This record gives sequence, C-alpha cells and structure tokens, in this order.
Amino acid sequence: MEFTATFWTLAAIASLFVGMSKGGLPIIALLSVPILSFEMPAAAAAGLLLPVYIISDIYGVWLYRREYSARNLKILIPAAGIGIALGFITVAWVPGDAVKLAVALTGLYYLADKMRRRLNPSMPPRPADVPRGLFWGALAGFTSYISHAGGPPFQAYTLPQKLPKMVFAGTATILFACVNLMKVPPYVMAGQITLHSLSAILWLTPVALFGAWSGYRLTRVLPEKLFFAFVETALLLLSLKLIADVIF
Repeated sequence: MEFTATFWTLAAIASLFVGMSKGGLPIIALLSVPILSFEMPAAAAAGLLLPVYIISDIYGVWLYRREYSARNLKILIPAAGIGIALGFITVAWVPGDAVKLAVALTGLYYLADKMRRRLNPSMPPRPADVPRGLFWGALAGFTSYISHAGGPPFQAYTLPQKLPKMVFAGTATILFACVNLMKVPPYVMAGQITLHSLSAILWLTPVALFGAWSGYRLTRVLPEKLFFAFVETALLLLSLKLIADVIF
C-alpha cells in the first residue's frame, strides 16, 4: 500500500500509544491497531506495528529491569506461548468480532470481580497460582497474536494480586516483550511483516521511544490509587466500545 499523509498521522499516533504502553500504561496499546485500521486491514496493521512494539520493548525492559514479578513471568510466558501457537493455527477461522467480544468480556469480568472485592475488603489478594496463570496467560497470548490485545487477560490475572504499581507495570512490559518476540516467526510466515512495512519503522521508532519515556515518567509520578483508577477506567471504556462494535 502507499504511505499517505493520513497513514503517517495514524501510524504516529498508534506508535505513540505503543510506546506509552511499554512505559507502564499497558491498556493504551489496545487502541493502536484500531486506530491504524482506519487506513489499512487490521491484520496488516498488527504486522506493521509489531516491529514498533519490539523496539519499544527493548527500552521498556531496560526501564523496568529491576521492577517485576519473577513468579508471574515464569507462569505467564510459557502460557502465552501456548496461546500464540493456538492463534497462529486458528487465525483463519476465528472471526474478528469473536476476538473483540472475548477481550471485552475479559475486561468486564475483571471489573466485576474488582467490585466484588471492593464490597468485601477483607478478601485477601489472590496469589500468582499456576492454573489461573495458565488460563489467563494463554488467553493473553492468543488475543495478543490476533490484534495486540493481550492486556485485559493479563490484568484479569495480575490486578487481583495487588502488586505494587511499578512491579505491575514492569511485569506487563517484560511479559509482552517476550510475547512480541514469539510472534515474529508466525507473523513472517503469514505475510503480516514484509520489507515494505519494515520501511516505515525508521520513521515511527522515535515516536514510539518518546512514548515509552513519557509513559514511564507518567507512571512514576501518578499516585498508586490514581494509576490503577486510570487503568480500570480505560479498561471499562474499551470493553464497552468493543461490545458496541460487535453489536452495531
């Protein structure tokens, strides 16, 4: 496809959001593929943005190199690999609306569980257990493969653990850095990454790196309650929008 002025505008916004997600605001990355989809097919948009994710991942992992949950990563990374394999095998048969609905229902499930826990403050934080981690990790890998939408399943598993703000953000950044690397071979095999799409990366990389830096600074200065309130509000709005897209 020809890279028009509209493409560059939308790609720059999408890349900024990708970078900000690597700086500690994972939910905002879910907007990147839908934004770029106004100008190109969603599968092509996901393929074009994957190298942007990976370049941002390098900076993000360095930023959070000391702030993460090792136990969560040991559970979620292998589980996400299973989900990516399932996504690659079934992508041709899975309707896009089904993925949108799965992501939306995951977000609403977490928010409903959060409300239940808020009404029962004596409930202890959930542990990073293996059975739940395998399920949510595989779902995160699957939805991430289809449309870079692994955030809600990850949050459904980790937010009930009540991790410290920076540990939560660092775990998300490192997990999805691994997920994105695992997606490269199937994306190349499926033709979603091409030499033509890679030619845009040189111009989008500075935008993504600025997004990562600004996202990290914003995450550090936001009070913890405000940070998680932002994540939950964004998750609610996104879930409702995805359901509206499916219905209408």
